[in-house]
Amino acid sequence: MTTSGDQLSYPKDNIKVLLLEGIHETAVENFKKHHFLNIETYDVAFTEEELLEKIEDVQIIGIRSKTQLTKKVIEKASKLKAIGCFCIGTNQVDLEAAMKSGVTVFNSPYSNTRSVAELVIAEAIMLKRMIPLRDRKAHEGMWLKDATESYEVRGKNMGIVGYGHIGSQVSVLAENMGFNVLYYDTEPKLPMGNATRINSLEELLNRSDIVTLHVPGNPTTKMMMDAERISQMKKGSVLLNLSRGSVVVVNALKEALESGHLSGAGIDVFPEEPESKGDSFKTTLQNIPNVILTPHIGGSTIEAQYNIGVDVSSKLIGLIDNGTTVGSHTVPPLNLPVQKNAHRILHIHENKPGVLSEINQCISGSDINILGQYLKTNEHIGYVVLDVDKEYDDELIERMQNVKHTIKTRILY
Repeated sequence: MTTSGDQLSYPKDNIKVLLLEGIHETAVENFKKHHFLNIETYDVAFTEEELLEKIEDVQIIGIRSKTQLTKKVIEKASKLKAIGCFCIGTNQVDLEAAMKSGVTVFNSPYSNTRSVAELVIAEAIMLKRMIPLRDRKAHEGMWLKDATESYEVRGKNMGIVGYGHIGSQVSVLAENMGFNVLYYDTEPKLPMGNATRINSLEELLNRSDIVTLHVPGNPTTKMMMDAERISQMKKGSVLLNLSRGSVVVVNALKEALESGHLSGAGIDVFPEEPESKGDSFKTTLQNIPNVILTPHIGGSTIEAQYNIGVDVSSKLIGLIDNGTTVGSHTVPPLNLPVQKNAHRILHIHENKPGVLSEINQCISGSDINILGQYLKTNEHIGYVVLDVDKEYDDELIERMQNVKHTIKTRILY
């Protein structure tokens, strides 16, 4: 067996990679560059039934936001080592099931930050100038040339709900455009530039000329912008949602727009979205003046998709080649060096007392010297990496697999 960090305990052409939903070609190129040759790509999302048919011999699967990796699918995937979410979120994956199966889940939380932030600023300007309405009238042959309800954004209050990577990037761009930036987050966040932290969501809604949402999709944010919250927004203000379709009650938003309480809205995400490009799409927000509707393309720029393809594929390759799990949402994160003249053993187990001691007994019982040992745990599972200086034997691997509470064991190189 060679000692190169690029050499696995079995050939890479036996590692099946399944990429769905038209993942950018940079991901495929990156896999091929690192000698992964068994790659299947599809431009569409798979249903649960289709996944159950394909997943059993897949070691790596890459998805975007549409494919749902359920508990049933993950439990069927007996060979699955890693899931790559080529997007910001991971809510399309049953993370608990993946963790219990020892499957590492990666995503790319920062790669399309700039793309989303730019669209927020663009829509804010367009909506405060009533451009969607004037554009529609021009297409219909009406010359609507006046300054009615048309405002500059300079000096207006931009209210950002959720001050994470995208929210803070919006903050920087908005301040450069002349906005007064206000933000609210459930966790303490230091302001960028001259942004002002607001202590309550109600106050932010009351004061903001434009409210933009950048929150995760979870039970605490589900339908957070309901009729009551929307009524707290400043009269004549604008609501932007480029985060998750579950956070806004669209019927309540429609009523606020039609009553004139809000002057406009920009919506990129919806409670229910079509599966594929070109499919029919319906929403109650269609055909309302001064509303921008976009098909979940906040992060869909050439630059963002390129960066996501490189970022997530590199994390997946790092896991297979080296055992590195930095950025994982399931297996505890370890940044591992390449160890020459050694063999690497990966052991994922339930986080229970005595497991590490039993692992060490397996090694010492085989008269093998440990050159390096790395351990990281979370609340539920532990990840141990051992670099040893002698040839391992099948008995050692069998003993490691039989350690109590073991989830997965793998010989890397």
